[in-house]
Amino acid sequence: MKLCGLLALLFIMLNCEAQIKSVDRVVDSCIVNRNFNGVVLIANKGKVEYLRYTGLANRHYNIPFSGKTRFQIFSVTKTFTAALIMQLYEEGKLNLDSTIACYYPEYEGEAAHKATVRNLLTYSSGRVLKEMDLAYIAEAYDQNLWPVDTFVKRYCSEKLIDTPGTKFNYSNGDYIILGMIIEHICHKPFEEVLREKILIPLKMTNTNYWHHQDIVRDLDEGYDYKSNSVDSLIMPTYHYIDNHFSAGAMYSTAQDLLTFDQAIFNHTLLKKATTDTMLTAYPNLGDVAFGFWVYPKKIGNVNTLLAERQGGGYGNESNWVHLIDKDVTLIILSNTTTANLNQIRFSVLDAYLQSKGYGKKNLN
Repeated sequence: MKLCGLLALLFIMLNCEAQIKSVDRVVDSCIVNRNFNGVVLIANKGKVEYLRYTGLANRHYNIPFSGKTRFQIFSVTKTFTAALIMQLYEEGKLNLDSTIACYYPEYEGEAAHKATVRNLLTYSSGRVLKEMDLAYIAEAYDQNLWPVDTFVKRYCSEKLIDTPGTKFNYSNGDYIILGMIIEHICHKPFEEVLREKILIPLKMTNTNYWHHQDIVRDLDEGYDYKSNSVDSLIMPTYHYIDNHFSAGAMYSTAQDLLTFDQAIFNHTLLKKATTDTMLTAYPNLGDVAFGFWVYPKKIGNVNTLLAERQGGGYGNESNWVHLIDKDVTLIILSNTTTANLNQIRFSVLDAYLQSKGYGKKNLN
């Protein structure tokens, strides 16, 4: 019996080592060819099976990445905002098909009495997206610090160009308006609601909302690259993170994001029925759901159903994928724009799934 147990343990260890080597080869290639810096985490049913840090979190002081490093996650913030909206919906404090004006009466855009909360969640408010216009981005995010209501009035209150709910048009503004709706319903600042309803209950101690003047311990710096050389890194233009508000002003770690992932997909943050509503894709709007995109995908020779969320800005990149039917989570966070995380994610997942035997017919 002891021999059988030792053989079984040896088999498990060799299998785990094979999985690690398979994924390592993909990550190694990204490091060598694209100067990837950051972290790659893979979990199966919430249990971490692969975790690797590589590169520098801060190049001024030569500080390497570690488990303490906090990453600027930008638009992954939107999934937290969507979850808060769904909590209010579950509590009966909000109707997804009520208009902006029902909860945010000060809003002056043409969408006030025409676009709904559901439209905002699916980036289909129909607004002119002044806050995403290249002619205004520097003014909106880099050069001025705006009170949120001023930002909304100046950049997110233009006329309608599409009937709400009919056309997908990605924006920050729709989720900034959602943040203001949350504040009006809860009568508290967005960041307080975020902490009280998600971060504290889930014990996400390395995740928070932040302002440009905050001193955040172990926060990484973001780097861009120039001259088409992935080894020529530069500091991006200074910006005010505050102006991203509920659309992008958060930092986190891979482990904390896994905690959030498991709370959503195991229905501990929201009831299953509420989570199902959150994860319902809208094919006519590019498979967008609330805070995610959800769609069937073939990775290598493995068919799966995935939910995904990306974030990025000023040198920072985030990529979060959850395979719904397999309860596999991949989180990639980087502080350089040198590597295409959208490409890396499927290469990493392919290597992992094949090493786990998912490519075999009986496991598909």
